[in-house]
Amino acid sequence: MTPEEPPVNLESSAAGQDAPAAPGAPATPGEIAAPEFLQAFPRPPERDPFWGYSDLLWFCGLVIPCMLAGEALEWLILTLFKWNVASLAVRSVPGMFAGYGLLFGALRVMLWLRYDRPFWRSLGWRPMRLPVLWVVLCGMVTAILVALASALIHTPTGDNPMTQLMETRLDLLLIGVLGVTLAPLCEEMAFRGFLQPLLVRSLGALPGVLLTAVPFGLLHFFQYGNSWRHALIIAMAGAAFGWMRQATGSTKAAVIMHAAYNSLFFIALMTEKRILPHLW
Repeated sequence: MTPEEPPVNLESSAAGQDAPAAPGAPATPGEIAAPEFLQAFPRPPERDPFWGYSDLLWFCGLVIPCMLAGEALEWLILTLFKWNVASLAVRSVPGMFAGYGLLFGALRVMLWLRYDRPFWRSLGWRPMRLPVLWVVLCGMVTAILVALASALIHTPTGDNPMTQLMETRLDLLLIGVLGVTLAPLCEEMAFRGFLQPLLVRSLGALPGVLLTAVPFGLLHFFQYGNSWRHALIIAMAGAAFGWMRQATGSTKAAVIMHAAYNSLFFIALMTEKRILPHLW
């Protein structure tokens, strides 16, 4: 005969199953408990910005193909509709819109597919910490300081690819409108919205702002007939736009400042007859 087994208390057994495990107690089968020393530390913060240098290389690699595709689309439109447009500025507008659209469209798709993040907020399009009038004033003051620096280093004002776009007053008006709308938006979203946060994360605020200004100045090197003086003063302006982006935390502020900066220069072009004498 086997000895009788003691009776089992079902209520206490069920209560024991429902009761929470004591601190340090082993985990139940099928459950993985984190060590206590890890539970005491908070989850590490997400890096800002969340993209990396591989994404930057991918974006830079798309610049030339997108611009060439924009020019091809421009040629196709002019050919299909048999538009004989003499103005170089007018002919360049469709290709410019198409090239920028393809480039930033690809960036938006990348941010969505790789990171599931929105485009505008990811690139710093958020409320500003300064009133709009102060941002505009900063852009105007920057334009005046850059003009003074340009005079000190004797920046040439002769014929260059930019002035060649402005053959007529209509060209000047068109370039002026683009210069205070599309150009500041696209340039600031690329440089201060995408590139600068990455460099600031790696190098710190001041080196990141200054280093971002270097390719920004070089972008305009060829537009002004390979003039290093133009590239230098535009890099100085880029550093000011980068400071605005860093100080306000908003790429929108940098866009508005850039637009105000360009607007003052275009006002000077329209009022100073010696700069473009063939228009007057």
